Amino acid sequence: MTTNATTVPAYAAPAANAPLERTTVPRRAVGEHDVLIDIKYAGICHSDIHQARDGWGEGIFPMVPGHEIAGIVAEVGPGVTKHKVGDRVGVGCFVDSCRECAYCRQGLEQYCTQGMTGTYNALGKDGEPTYGGYSTRIVVDENYTLRIPEGIALDEAAPLLCAGITLYSPLAHWQAGPGKKVAIVGLGGLGHMGVKIAHALGAEVTVLSQSLKKQEDGLKLGADHYYATSDPETFTKLAGTFDLIISTVSAPLDFGAYLSLVKTDGALVNVGAPEEPVALNLFSLIGGRKTLAGSMIGGIAETQEMLDFCAAHGLGSEIEVIGAEQINEAYERVVASDVRYRFVIDTSTI
Repeated sequence: MTTNATTVPAYAAPAANAPLERTTVPRRAVGEHDVLIDIKYAGICHSDIHQARDGWGEGIFPMVPGHEIAGIVAEVGPGVTKHKVGDRVGVGCFVDSCRECAYCRQGLEQYCTQGMTGTYNALGKDGEPTYGGYSTRIVVDENYTLRIPEGIALDEAAPLLCAGITLYSPLAHWQAGPGKKVAIVGLGGLGHMGVKIAHALGAEVTVLSQSLKKQEDGLKLGADHYYATSDPETFTKLAGTFDLIISTVSAPLDFGAYLSLVKTDGALVNVGAPEEPVALNLFSLIGGRKTLAGSMIGGIAETQEMLDFCAAHGLGSEIEVIGAEQINEAYERVVASDVRYRFVIDTSTI
């Protein structure tokens, strides 16, 4: 039994914009309420690339990215009641929060007023850096560890811990379902899960993508309609159509143009995080009592709800499994939109 602090193999960016390389990182001793997880798979999220390249501000290096983690419980602390050795579990974008603020008490830990503790590129309450899922093991408090139902393969489940909940949360909050027209902007790592989940919720789903090159995929994933935003006629034809539009792209958009597609009292929700600021003509909001909103992942309870929903509906991420030696190549392919639709690292190769 491993009860002491240890080091584990990992892939880390030694500095901003540097290629990731094999190394070792420390893991804390298993505490009273901790779970030691043997990581089996770790998804590659575009936010990993933003952070490893200092796109969102100065990072903490060396940085071990990865907040889409799926694995098996190897050990539990003496006070753990939620998980046991052998359980299939996951870890998402954060591993702690203050637990005391109004948002934490509501199960909205992602909006913790003191700031959630990121799974990587953050400082824990002990003052030590957190290291993510591009590694073989991780120690996480049981309250921030998710149960992965048997109905989802572990490799397909890993991206759900970020991509899945990032789309499920706004779709649930804005009540996507029968009788609602929902558009997903971008058919990538996030967007393809938005199509699957919105379809499973019973909404009429449209994909808005730059071109029609992924149209066949979009329709197979559950979209009812597919339009190219590079065609100006799209914005004329679809004006005032949607109850809810979710933008998943990480590049600046003409939000005014997309707001023109929203019905009165509808919402355009942004879950992408461009590195550059965007401009907005406020008349786009005023004309039609429309809402421009943002949404960020989900709390622990909602993430578990999402995993259970995906298992019940047979939903997993569309993935390409890679070895750790392919991480740097995968980063370049993600930036070039050359993946359908999420890279997942087989951590046995680290």
